[in-house]
Amino acid sequence: MKTNLGLKIAAHAVLLAGAITMILPFLWSVSTSLKNISEVFVFPPTLFGESIQWENYLRISDRFPFMTYLLNSVKITVIAVVAQLITSSMAGYVFARLKFRHRELLFGLYLATMMIPAQVTLIPNFIIMRFYNLVDTHWALILPALVSAFGTFLLRQFFLTIPASLEDAAKIDGCTPFGVYWRIFIPLSKPAMATLGVFVFMGMWNDFLSPLVYINSQEMMTLPLGLASMQGMYSTDWPVLMAGTVITIIPLIAVFLLAQDFFIKGITLSGLKGE
Repeated sequence: MKTNLGLKIAAHAVLLAGAITMILPFLWSVSTSLKNISEVFVFPPTLFGESIQWENYLRISDRFPFMTYLLNSVKITVIAVVAQLITSSMAGYVFARLKFRHRELLFGLYLATMMIPAQVTLIPNFIIMRFYNLVDTHWALILPALVSAFGTFLLRQFFLTIPASLEDAAKIDGCTPFGVYWRIFIPLSKPAMATLGVFVFMGMWNDFLSPLVYINSQEMMTLPLGLASMQGMYSTDWPVLMAGTVITIIPLIAVFLLAQDFFIKGITLSGLKGE
């Protein structure tokens, strides 16, 4: 009993240390966003300055179009999330339930694309976007994000866990394959859909490399690229920059908290059953 108690205490201590390590950068960003610029690099460091500088959050848009960055990120991210939920769920249903020739081969080839690093396809994609005059437009960021091999794999594995008897009953009642997909599989796949939605939201919201390659004008920048542009060549207003960073992180936290129950269920249930 004492040994088990000691192991539990040690495990909780390790988890607590990990949690503090993970949350410390965020707390330091919040702290920096509420200081004067002269108090940022003082030694020894302090959690807060002499007075809390809430006006740092009001100064974000003084020199940079922060709201434009925010709206651009919201637009691109929402379109990508909705599109991937639709395309991945339809493709996942087809690969999980419909019988057709060379299905497993096609699915294997589709999954093989996950082994190709995104950096390898960056130059070919840029050439294609430039050919169609899509560079420095949001379409250059949206079009590659409309489909996802990972999303298809995730939802296919979840669809395989749904009992075939439900599908057979729907077909007896006259449902077409699309009707089975829409009326049976989509309502039952909310945990997996929420999981995929959170992953896509985080990936698109935090994406820095793609906007850096495709976007040139300031009015087209997303939040990660816009925050990077707020760093000056000779000086940087770190409290204002950290205020922008904190605002950027808040939607991620909100989305995760809202989808937390579905997210955990999706991670737990996806991939438990194969054919």
